[in-house]
Amino acid sequence: MNSWSRPRNDLAAGRVIVSISLGDKAPNFTLAGTGGQDYSLNDFAGQPVVLVFYPGDDTPVCTKQLNSYNRDIEQFTEMNAQVVGISAQDVSSHEGFANKHGFTFPLLADVDKDVAGLYGTLGPIGFPRRSVFIIDSNGIVRYAHRAMAGLTFRPVKELVAELEKLSR
Repeated sequence: MNSWSRPRNDLAAGRVIVSISLGDKAPNFTLAGTGGQDYSLNDFAGQPVVLVFYPGDDTPVCTKQLNSYNRDIEQFTEMNAQVVGISAQDVSSHEGFANKHGFTFPLLADVDKDVAGLYGTLGPIGFPRRSVFIIDSNGIVRYAHRAMAGLTFRPVKELVAELEKLSR
């Protein structure tokens, strides 16, 4: 465990969960994703990352959320920010979801939920919660939102306002 991590036992999944906070170094990871490649958080070093944990491909709220981010991707691009989606479905599911909706950002497959665990987004029975993290160009967590109920999502306007704070 790193000095910044705060483990808690997740008895349902039989694993230790780390909950990161603002100002913590974002845990690096490597996951398979859309476009037939593996992605690492370190691949985006030097630019902000909007890390979006979502419960499932082709579910109503997730579809609305990711379509919203994709529709306004230029606002993220203007801030030099990379949007990355992560959920527990496999790459095949992600490819179908991304192709169906024309997503221009990668969707990563966290099938073992290890990365969700690193970021403290697993709920009490092991299901990932809708969560968004903004990681600055130095790899530091500057924004974190973990939804208790996944019926809503953080709007583009809010996320862009957080990204604007990084450039001040």
